[in-house]
Amino acid sequence: MTEEQHKRQIVIPGETIVEGDSYLPGDGTEKQGKKIVSMRYGLADESNKLVKVIPLSGVYQPRRGNVVIGKCNLITFNGWVIDIGTAENAFLPLTETPRFVAKDRLDEVIKIGDIVVAQIFGINGRGIDLTIKSRGLGKIDEGLIFKINPNKVPRVIGKEGSMIKIIKDYTNCNITVGQNGFIWIKGDKIEDELFAKKAIEFVNEKSFMDGLTEKVESWFEEQGAIKKESKKYENKGEFGEEGE
Repeated sequence: MTEEQHKRQIVIPGETIVEGDSYLPGDGTEKQGKKIVSMRYGLADESNKLVKVIPLSGVYQPRRGNVVIGKCNLITFNGWVIDIGTAENAFLPLTETPRFVAKDRLDEVIKIGDIVVAQIFGINGRGIDLTIKSRGLGKIDEGLIFKINPNKVPRVIGKEGSMIKIIKDYTNCNITVGQNGFIWIKGDKIEDELFAKKAIEFVNEKSFMDGLTEKVESWFEEQGAIKKESKKYENKGEFGEEGE
C-alpha cells in the first residue's frame, strides 16, 4: 500500500495498514513485526510516519480535557450530576463553577433538565469530574442542540479546526462540538442554525470520503451560500486530537 493510499482508507480490525520499520503505531493500531495493524474500524491516517485509525463507530470514550455537552439529571448537596452519554454519569462539583454559589441555591444556577457545556478535568475510580470555570462553558439557554456519532466528531472538527471553521464561515453561526457527539449551534436566525446542522449532517454522512473539506466547500457553493468571516471559536478544548 502506498503512503497516499493508506492516508484515508477505511480499515477493519486486523488489517495491515502499512509495512516498514520507519512507521510508528498510534491510536487504534499496534505494531506486529514490521507491520502496523488496525485494532478498530475506521479511517487509517499517516502523518510524519505515525499511523493511527480515526474510528467511525463505537461509543464515546471520555478523556481529560474533552469539552462535552450534557444534561443535568440530579442536584446533590455539593454539585450536579450530568448525563454526558457515558455508562456512568459525570459530576460537576459546586467548587468548579466560576462564581460563588450557596449550597441551598444550586437550582438557581443549573436546574434538573438544563443543558450545559463542560470540560472533563478528572477521571478516576469515583467517576468523571467536570468544570465550567473556563470561558465559553456553562448552561445553554438558546440555540440548537443535536447529536451525532461521537466517533465522527474528529471529521466534523477537521484538522486544527479546519472543517468546523468552513461551516462557521458559510453559516455565520457559533458552533460548539462536544467530544461526546452533542453539538450546539447558535446563530442570529433559526434558518442559519438549521443550515449549519444540515452541513454537519452532510459531513457526518460523508465522513468516510477522501478530500472531504473540498467536498463540503463545493456543497456550500451548490447551496448558493456566501462565505463570511466567522465568529471566534471560543470554547477551550473543542479541537479533537484526531482531526481531518
